[in-house]
Amino acid sequence: MGCCICALFWIILAAVGWKIYLKLRTKKTDSYTCLNGKTAIVTGANTGIGYVTALDFACRGARVILGCRNKEKAEEACEKIKKETGNDNVVYKLLNMTSLQSVRDFAKDINENEDRLDILVNNAGAGGLGNHVTEDGLQITIQVNHLSGFLLTHLLIEKLKKSAPSRIVNVSSIGAKFAKINIDALNMFPQDVGPARADTRLYGVSKLCNIYFTTELAKKLDGSGVTVNALHPGAVLTDIFRRMPKLMKTIVMAFAKPYFKTPEEGARTSIHVATSRSVQHITGQLFDNCQQIELYDSAKDAEIAKKLWTKSEELVKLKREEKIK
Repeated sequence: MGCCICALFWIILAAVGWKIYLKLRTKKTDSYTCLNGKTAIVTGANTGIGYVTALDFACRGARVILGCRNKEKAEEACEKIKKETGNDNVVYKLLNMTSLQSVRDFAKDINENEDRLDILVNNAGAGGLGNHVTEDGLQITIQVNHLSGFLLTHLLIEKLKKSAPSRIVNVSSIGAKFAKINIDALNMFPQDVGPARADTRLYGVSKLCNIYFTTELAKKLDGSGVTVNALHPGAVLTDIFRRMPKLMKTIVMAFAKPYFKTPEEGARTSIHVATSRSVQHITGQLFDNCQQIELYDSAKDAEIAKKLWTKSEELVKLKREEKIK
């Protein structure tokens, strides 16, 4: 009995120590940039780090557009942001990342009704989605985490160029560091492992796609005044894995609570990359903890970047005039 109590004591002490370490290590952005007169879009902004990012932009005076699929939650988030910041220029527009038509409708609305677009944060993402195919015939994790953001960025690129200097921020994950892309099997659910490991692998692949998209897009936008960077927000306690099976979610959340960042801490790097003057001329790079870091080895293959770009154009059925040259 004494041994069990002793072991429990050390486990609790380790958990507390780790949390203190995370708090001390987590940096704050150096940005005090005012966003009056600017327009920002944050996808997946009704909860988690997306919500905190949108809240921060509103505090800085921006017109903030929340791109979300859940109307009720998004409208509630808008009202909370307005009340907390005193900024009434915060709106919700429907954006369902499981539907390419929804992405097109959202982009059409922005292009027709918004005067400018200064910041696009491709934040929306999810894990634990399983082996499902969307209405577009696409593997749901790849579509939600990569292809829909890829399409959205293409459709809004002219608005971003006209508003330059402007920024695109792609929220990736350290899971990309351990992933490997098979272009030919990009749209397939892994069959060589169990569902849980397949989900994890596919999530990592989708996040690696975010980084490859970032580096290739930066090359294509060279000289345009539009920068694009990716980031790892840290291990953040959000509801990104809300669609996991109940038992698995319970286990993950039980582990996560003592060790993961809060959404407020996790959003700091997104905010930094989107607003800091120190980042204004940086493009095609990866950030973690409000600092630029070296690209993961898994994300350094220029040929894979080009092939992924071509494959993504094909899967989202980009029209010739929509392609970024």
